[in-house]
Amino acid sequence: MTKDQQTQAEAAAFRALVAHLQQRSDVQNIDLMNLAGFCRNCLSKWYSAAAREQDADFDYAEAQRHVYGMSIADWKRDYQTSASDEQMQRFEETKPKHAKISGY
Repeated sequence: MTKDQQTQAEAAAFRALVAHLQQRSDVQNIDLMNLAGFCRNCLSKWYSAAAREQDADFDYAEAQRHVYGMSIADWKRDYQTSASDEQMQRFEETKPKHAKISGY
């Protein structure tokens, strides 16, 4: 695989992940964080950080709009539910394993 092919494959995998997360609006970010240590917001931060490295004019809010498929306010209004006490306890327990995103 050439470097260009690798970059294209990685970009396609990213697009597939974003599309999947947009289809799974029933999955809450707290669930993703507790299970995998990252969520849609983490993905948005990685995306905007990578764009900044390329000197692209693309900020975090734009990255969120891309990842969520809508504004974060609209997504919260339409899909976000309150986290349970058990979810929050698990969140705190798994915090050391959560994604570390430089610059955020």
